[in-house]
Amino acid sequence: METKYFSLSSVENNRLVKIVQIVFGIACIIVAIIWLIFNIRSMKSDGTLWITIIFLIGFGFYQIWSGLGKATRFIQIGSDIIRLKRTVLLPALEIPSETIQKIELYPFNLIFFLEEKKKIMLRFSTTYLETNEKVKDEILSFAELNKINLEFVEEKL
Repeated sequence: METKYFSLSSVENNRLVKIVQIVFGIACIIVAIIWLIFNIRSMKSDGTLWITIIFLIGFGFYQIWSGLGKATRFIQIGSDIIRLKRTVLLPALEIPSETIQKIELYPFNLIFFLEEKKKIMLRFSTTYLETNEKVKDEILSFAELNKINLEFVEEKL
């Protein structure tokens, strides 16, 4: 089985957008530093300036992180391992097939039950249903190949 990669992010950015994100992130950090330098005397009396500077620096770092391609959510399904990046800030999780006891498939999420009584949940997008179905099909193939118990669960409202 070859490795399949599925993006769980809402958009795929081209090179120009990534460059603009990095430049904008650097600009935000520079503005925050300049603001800090020129307003250092008034910082003692006004706490909102600190909040503004922290926000600009945090947003700038996020833009750079996103521009470098580190903020994309994805699932990568191989023959014996699943790599899953659920959040934009944390690194990807690697889940070997031998540690998975059971997989539950819901209409809009997926739960991996691991040996150490740990659960890992992946929420699907409600916008890109065709990607959700492709991921579910590959998870089904992965479970059959590695002899993992797979359960389809229908949610009732």
